[in-house]
Amino acid sequence: MADNDFVHLHFHTQYSLLDGACRVKDAVAKAARLGMKGLAITDHGVMFGTIDFYNTCKKAGIKPIIGCEMYTTNTNMLERKRNLDGSQSNHLLMLAKDLEGYHNLARLSSAGHIEGFYYKPRVDIERIAQHAKGLIATTTCLKGEIPEMIKRGQMDEAMARAGQYMDIFDKGDYYVELQDHGIPEQKTVNRGLIELAKKLELPLVATNDVHYIEREHSKAHEVLLCLQTQTTMNDPGRLKYGSDQFYMKSQDEMAMLFGDI
Repeated sequence: MADNDFVHLHFHTQYSLLDGACRVKDAVAKAARLGMKGLAITDHGVMFGTIDFYNTCKKAGIKPIIGCEMYTTNTNMLERKRNLDGSQSNHLLMLAKDLEGYHNLARLSSAGHIEGFYYKPRVDIERIAQHAKGLIATTTCLKGEIPEMIKRGQMDEAMARAGQYMDIFDKGDYYVELQDHGIPEQKTVNRGLIELAKKLELPLVATNDVHYIEREHSKAHEVLLCLQTQTTMNDPGRLKYGSDQFYMKSQDEMAMLFGDI
């Protein structure tokens, strides 16, 4: 990987409330120290950090990439019910590539809160199709629809769903996203995702699902998750991320993880 090729496209700031532990000012400062040309904001279901993030990036000479990790449902978003597999929702990462995309991202986020809220601000595939112009999307993290299908061994279903998203977004604007936080499930899912990308001729993108800036912040992030879920650090069943790798990695660290692809 050449110097400065990599930028973080899956990034949760303090505006992912009680989940993201990256203060915007600190995140942008580290991006500048690492020599990164750009940085994305992809908070969970919300966009109210956009102006703060945009202005801070501009002052630092960093290209701001505006996005959102939306919550999706595979049922009708207007109905207050769970996904067909019993889960509350899935994730879908979307990035605005132009002003039209930014407006559509804002429309989707607003619709999720006003019309689709059920535990989370959700949108369905029909609503996404109505507002897909100017947007880039990915298969997202392990909570994405397609990674979850691959985890369950439903490769045909994953291929079919990916085909639907390929039809929704403009050609070249739907990516297969690879992540590696040292979680065993990701190894299995990544193999399936690479196979899917080859069969459907989809481009690959490598990301780190950033929730805190430095590796040593992982314990503090666990405390933040306890506040969110109203549990304690002593609770063996509390929500955990499974590793201490959800930090803002350097270009070299990312190249080491994905140098074989």
